Amino acid sequence: MINPILVEVTRGALVESVHTGMLAVARPNGELVVSIGDVRRPVFPRSAIKAFQCLPLIESGAADAFQYGDAEIALACASHSGTAAHAELAASMLARAKLDATALGCGAHEPMLQASARALAASGATPTALHNNCSGKHAGMCACAVHHKEDPAGYWLPDHPVQQRIVQTLRAYTGEALGADVRGIDGCSAPNWAIPIASLARAFAAFITAEGPGKPHRAASERIAKAVWAAPDMVAGPGRLDTVIMGRVPGRVFMKTGAEGVYCGAFPDLGLGFAIKIDDGAHRASEAVTLALLNRLLPATNGLAETAIMKNWRGLTVGETRITGTVATALDQLAALAK
Repeated sequence: MINPILVEVTRGALVESVHTGMLAVARPNGELVVSIGDVRRPVFPRSAIKAFQCLPLIESGAADAFQYGDAEIALACASHSGTAAHAELAASMLARAKLDATALGCGAHEPMLQASARALAASGATPTALHNNCSGKHAGMCACAVHHKEDPAGYWLPDHPVQQRIVQTLRAYTGEALGADVRGIDGCSAPNWAIPIASLARAFAAFITAEGPGKPHRAASERIAKAVWAAPDMVAGPGRLDTVIMGRVPGRVFMKTGAEGVYCGAFPDLGLGFAIKIDDGAHRASEAVTLALLNRLLPATNGLAETAIMKNWRGLTVGETRITGTVATALDQLAALAK
């Protein structure tokens, strides 16, 4: 199946580039209310599933044992920008488990926020694993191993008990087998499993409503959702969509971006989960579809334009990034259904 065009990029009056992809919106029982493209094809959700990877941290009692509050739990679910606040909190999470940055298996990269990267360079320091956007997730995984009295060395390997608990959680929520045949290695070295978009949308709906497969995990999923709404700056960073939207309408939408054109989330009041995958991995396209969905289901977010105006270096308007009629029609119908 060839996926339809979800987003167009124009220059002048002409379409210059297009992004094909998939969109699914589902209920906790798996019922699809929107299906565009090959939503049954497995895709790697990448960082979009960090909340599910965080569930064992809560359910094991590790978060309580190490006195993790909202900020720490939000950071465990984050693809953070690498600010000093992010790095320092990740270090604090490790210290409470009597570990330090050398325990992290995620590798080091420059802070994602340019201002933080410049400040770090100006100080003469080099990036560490604490600046990796996944350091909070990995700190949580380390803490989980320590709490279980497991050797934290190699906690990121697929056969380590930490990862086995995570994949069991994902299997329960998605209804997918998730064996080695669909397992890859994420940018941070932790396992990542290819999951159909339809199953991801169902998983997020079940997570936010605690219905269906989410029912046994109600206490933990509610704690995670409340944490990211209380500390949205920890989830991403200044100006980034996850932080901006969840800070603007806490309790109304739970959302998380992933690399390679993935965006997932859920609307608690509507009992709906969504999952987006752009075939060429373009973040601009996944964000455009996400904004269109938000604008139709959450009027309070209408201040953020879904059509991005493109300007050149001189400041002249040269084109725009916009959703196609295929997406607009499906989302308009969804909005009418949700009223």
